[in-house]
Amino acid sequence: MPRSLGLTLLSALLPGIGLVIGGRRRLGAFVLTLTAVLVGLGVYVGLTRRDDLIAAAVVPRRLLMISFGLAVLAFGWIVVIVASHRLLRPATGGAAGRAAGAVLVGVLCFAISVPAAVGVQNVLAQRDLVQNVFVSQGESKSATRPSTVNVKDPWEDRPRLNLLLLGGDDGPGREGIRTDTVIVASIDTKTGDTKLISMPRQLTFMPFPEDSPLHEFYPDGFGKEGLSLEGRLEWMLTAMYQNVPDAHPGILGPSDNEGADVVKQSAGEATGLKIDYYLQVNLKGFDEIVDALGGITVNVNERVAMGGVSSAHIPPGQWIEPGPNQHLDGFRALWFARGRYGADDDQRQIRQRCAIKAIVDAADPGTLVTKYQAIAKAGKDLLRTDIPQELLPALVQLALKVKSATVSNVYLDVAKLRLKYLHPDYEGLRETVAAALDQKPASTPSTSTTPSTKTTTPGKATNASPPPVQDLEDACAYNPDGDQPN
Repeated sequence: MPRSLGLTLLSALLPGIGLVIGGRRRLGAFVLTLTAVLVGLGVYVGLTRRDDLIAAAVVPRRLLMISFGLAVLAFGWIVVIVASHRLLRPATGGAAGRAAGAVLVGVLCFAISVPAAVGVQNVLAQRDLVQNVFVSQGESKSATRPSTVNVKDPWEDRPRLNLLLLGGDDGPGREGIRTDTVIVASIDTKTGDTKLISMPRQLTFMPFPEDSPLHEFYPDGFGKEGLSLEGRLEWMLTAMYQNVPDAHPGILGPSDNEGADVVKQSAGEATGLKIDYYLQVNLKGFDEIVDALGGITVNVNERVAMGGVSSAHIPPGQWIEPGPNQHLDGFRALWFARGRYGADDDQRQIRQRCAIKAIVDAADPGTLVTKYQAIAKAGKDLLRTDIPQELLPALVQLALKVKSATVSNVYLDVAKLRLKYLHPDYEGLRETVAAALDQKPASTPSTSTTPSTKTTTPGKATNASPPPVQDLEDACAYNPDGDQPN
């Protein structure tokens, strides 16, 4: 009986060997050969075609095939174990021996079926996420994205891919949507080097391209003269997402997200870039995805208010205190990204970029495998985009380049560009962006823990002019500057 149990365990580790020893040589040889082929194929794909395997994770049809294949493989493995044990089990083993064999077979089957079931569920969760967030080119409507997709080589004639990252302030209890976060990400399609351009939410007279129907209504940009500071709130960049479509519904043509199309056109004209697609993050799902990742780790350089209203002199109930490598749950991470009491937009934008970076850092393979169903569920509420499904495999390949390349922030001189004035210098903004995109990144990304150059803090003088671009490793390092909100 011990020999039978040992051979049963061996047949689980090397499927087919138990059938050969038990007398079913042809069947056993077939199973052994099939096992060797599958293992060899897995090693080959893992070593030489890993990028293709990752790209397959964003194609719904392939995901369905993968889930079916995992289920069949697990079922076949269990059948081989049970059949091998029945052939190897001695006829005179007795009741105790049979019970021991049944327990061993049950444990082995459990050890195979549970990971397989989790794998199938994760694959189906990924398929559900892709289908809910990314719609195919022919089934969705967008007035501003590229009309066609070259699936084989979408970057053939496109040296840079420009994405608009929007933060929709549509949390519970809020009416309407304000895009308090507007970031343009310009990605070099050859190297993956990425430049982030944060657009201050209070920008007024945001321009539109001359060929846009909105240019007729706003020839000088989205804004009005002679308004009070409070009156300007409805004519700032943060209000365009909702107010322009409300005033001119359907003006850009069929669209699944008119607000995003409006901001894409205007932000593209302001920066001098042709923006291809948008990715919108909704606050109602932000905390969920952070919790699904097990939290994020950030450097907190200043006290961050959790609540409070500056204009009404209502102080916050809690603070996130300064400190290095602070681990934040979803609730605190949301306030880290959006807290504005006692802080200006420049500080808030830096924290938002660092929160995005922390989420990327937290998404390690172990976390993704063990918590992926919760992550995918939160992702369905978190993301909205006009990126078509057809582009996803190529986009995954590009994302792998971005992960190993340099991600930097384009510095915008607020005073020089008059970004807080009624009429910002958009021509100067376009020149700044063009110069930053022409600048080549360092050969290796910075890994220093302190910034190489002091960045601008409102109300303080700096010892040196900020660089045109700054690596996010430096921008998000722990470097408290002393003054903290009261």
